[in-house]
Amino acid sequence: MNIEIKEQNGSYVGTLSGWLDTNVATQFLDDIKILEENADKSIVLDFTSLEYICSLALRGLLKLKKESAVKGGRLELKNVQGEVLKIFTMTGFSRLFGI
Repeated sequence: MNIEIKEQNGSYVGTLSGWLDTNVATQFLDDIKILEENADKSIVLDFTSLEYICSLALRGLLKLKKESAVKGGRLELKNVQGEVLKIFTMTGFSRLFGI
């Protein structure tokens, strides 16, 4: 798994790629702490190259979504597809994130 986070014009854009499984989920949770700290801003996560996501990472996304709601920010997930979309659909996260 690789995540690249950039600040652009007061917003944050993150690009995820590879397998986000339990072996790297803890690192992912650490990586997105900057987003939690800035949850009052617009955050866009691009899943174009993400091939898999585990339940621990889903929990991290849910926490980030809640933090954004509390702080008045916005979290958008883009290009959720393939196996990741299937996981989002099975868990109900597709409805939760408006995918």
